[in-house]
Amino acid sequence: MKILLIGDIFGECGMNYVKYMLPEIVDRESIDMIIANAENASGGNGLSYADYDALIDLGVDVITMGNHTFGRKDILKIFTNENSVIRPINYPEGTPGKGSVIINRCSKRIGVINAMGRVNIMNIDCPFKACEKEIEAIKDQTDIIIVDFHADASSEKRAMGYFLDGKAACVFGTHTHVQTADECILPKGTAYISDLGMTGAAESVLGVKPDIIIERFMYSMPQKFDHADGKAKLCGAILTIDDVTNKAVKLERIAESE
Repeated sequence: MKILLIGDIFGECGMNYVKYMLPEIVDRESIDMIIANAENASGGNGLSYADYDALIDLGVDVITMGNHTFGRKDILKIFTNENSVIRPINYPEGTPGKGSVIINRCSKRIGVINAMGRVNIMNIDCPFKACEKEIEAIKDQTDIIIVDFHADASSEKRAMGYFLDGKAACVFGTHTHVQTADECILPKGTAYISDLGMTGAAESVLGVKPDIIIERFMYSMPQKFDHADGKAKLCGAILTIDDVTNKAVKLERIAESE
């Protein structure tokens, strides 16, 4: 079984390139399932209903979110009406939405969990304890468990990878928008990568026009974050799962560009 993991889709440029490139990748790589992080998909902040519909129409099975989960009010309607969008499971109890979902693909029950780090992001509940608790709750209902850990610090991400080694088939990081080159299979069999990277404008600083970010760093003055456009890139990874053992056998980075 091959599962495509798509890194943070950022703004109109990212959405347009996903619409253009995704069908080709699915066909070329014989993809069976798609998980995409879309917390920045709509204007760089949150997810609109229109963009949700577009991603589902493209064949995305599960959409994960992050610190911009509630950037657009549409998300409340999405959480009410749809089952395929999840937000970090370690938001405080009572927060709208859910942190995991179980879907059936290729005669397999795949559990997807979304969690968020606390270093440099926000002070929320412990992601380690939340993931451990959820895995214990769904392990008997699933054949495969995959975790999107939306976090800033590579140390926190790697710690989560080792913490869940042998408990999840794959732990992948999102949020930093820069693809890392540390994909591996950890000692107890969990596929791991610190960050899938960003899907959006290739010539940008994390999706924003470079000059704006340079001025912000040089003068410490507030700037309007105008999004970059032009040449685009789709970053992510392809996870291969053994059909007999349900274990990860390969995690391969991808970076498709115009």
